[in-house]
Amino acid sequence: MATIDRPAIAAGITADVVRLDGSCDLDRAAIGGKAWSVNAMRALGLPVPPAVALTTGCCAAFYAADGTVPDDVWEQVRRGVAFLEEETGRSFGSTERPLLVSVRSGAPVSMPGMMDTVLNLGLTDATAAALVAESGDEAHVADTRERFVRQYQETVAEGPVPDDAWAQLRAAVAAVFGSWQSARAQTYRRTQGIADDLGTAVTVQAMVFGNLDDHSGTGVLFSRDPSTGEPAPFGEWLARGQGEDVVSGRVTPQPLAMLAEQMPAVHADLMKATATLEESGRDVQDIEFTVEGGRLWLLQTRSAKRTAAAAVRIAVDLVDEGVLTPAEAVAQVSAEQLQAVVEAASGAGVGTPVATGESACPGLAYGVAVADPDEAEERAEAGEDVILVRSATSPDDLHGMLAANGIVTEYGGATSHAAVVSREIARPCVVGCGAGTVESLVGREITVDGATGQVWEGRIESVAAEENPYLARLQAWAAEAE
Repeated sequence: MATIDRPAIAAGITADVVRLDGSCDLDRAAIGGKAWSVNAMRALGLPVPPAVALTTGCCAAFYAADGTVPDDVWEQVRRGVAFLEEETGRSFGSTERPLLVSVRSGAPVSMPGMMDTVLNLGLTDATAAALVAESGDEAHVADTRERFVRQYQETVAEGPVPDDAWAQLRAAVAAVFGSWQSARAQTYRRTQGIADDLGTAVTVQAMVFGNLDDHSGTGVLFSRDPSTGEPAPFGEWLARGQGEDVVSGRVTPQPLAMLAEQMPAVHADLMKATATLEESGRDVQDIEFTVEGGRLWLLQTRSAKRTAAAAVRIAVDLVDEGVLTPAEAVAQVSAEQLQAVVEAASGAGVGTPVATGESACPGLAYGVAVADPDEAEERAEAGEDVILVRSATSPDDLHGMLAANGIVTEYGGATSHAAVVSREIARPCVVGCGAGTVESLVGREITVDGATGQVWEGRIESVAAEENPYLARLQAWAAEAE
């Protein structure tokens, strides 16, 4: 491997591989937010695929070993995989009931989409043939392998994928640790004030397959609306898909109501789990889930990224529901979020919008439409107002998203990468405007109205938002605390 930065990471945390069976007592600093949530959900008795975590101490060991997975860490990984085999009744790299796994990053502080993930790992010529023989579903195995090869080559290494499951796993673990120092991850940490020395943990988890059959799919669910704060579950569902399909924004999923129509019992189970997780977390939750053959599995939960308006309403509602105290609610909303709600405005466009999609983050943004993130950054640095317009955004587009006043995408929904990141960096955003939007908008001066999901020609007039009763109550509590 080429020379690699060797940052000081995870001081005092040992290099261990731990079982996430509900009994792990390590904190987020050691096992990362993703693994911590897996362990917590198992402790609550919720349906979660078996998993193990490589601590952030293993990340430190990786960098100390010049970007390689040390042998002592690797032996622990092999023992961790043995635990997954026991839990699932499958065998990794074997032709008898092969086990496939995912390899996911998990920083102590949430960094959505900024580091690498590899799904469906463990597919080789022999294990693929064994899975076809076991299931009789050649199309599913072929689709799963195509997904794996594409992601492995994008994330781990170009060229042929090793026809050895253990070699794939070791390389994938190294790639995920290495992504802590990727340009996009460093940019994100710098803009969000996240320390460089935290490191990332790695979660290795048994795969469940949303692309299995017509009774399978994947989705992302918020326990409350992350854009408005409305106290009702909000999410999206993609039948016969895997999680990366939804998060990447490459396809536009359906509203969660479609899951209720297609599989009402699964939807009911999901709603119960959502209530349990929000009660346990004492905050709005962002939940990733998969349905495999009609059975619900939860993959991750975390406190949700939300708009400023949603943050204010959620904080007040949680006080009314007896979850938070007024002082805790005030502490949950930043001064910047309060100011954004004070200054909130919507647009007063005239005529017909030039594009219409789904609201992802409210607010008005004006600029010239630019399709290339590098160009957006360069023109913004020169003092020009720009709007980034993309088919779908990826983590590699972060610098362009930060430079832009607003964001528009052709594909993806309100739980896609563009939507989640736009809410965190407070950029008005409209997603899912449809094919041809980029071509039609590039070079034009436009205004993005993130509240209505509309894009207008030129600069439109803003209209002050109505008085926000939630803001008034939160400000009153803040004044009482002074």
